[in-house]
Amino acid sequence: MSSKNQVTLPVEAMRAAGLRAGEEVAVRLIGDGELVIAALGSRIRRNAGIATGIYAAGEFDRRRDAWEH
Repeated sequence: MSSKNQVTLPVEAMRAAGLRAGEEVAVRLIGDGELVIAALGSRIRRNAGIATGIYAAGEFDRRRDAWEH
């Protein structure tokens, strides 16, 4: 930690967390001497793909076609 209370994060950790240089993060205390760093980025970007595999391939297209008819 620097004299300005700045911390340098290892590139490997940033990549694994999906963080990029310049992004804003939130820091939260979780215990004695322990912090969690979380991305503050777009909720859409953070949640993109969480429903992958729930619907069969092409199911949305079939439903849209049914609505149009």
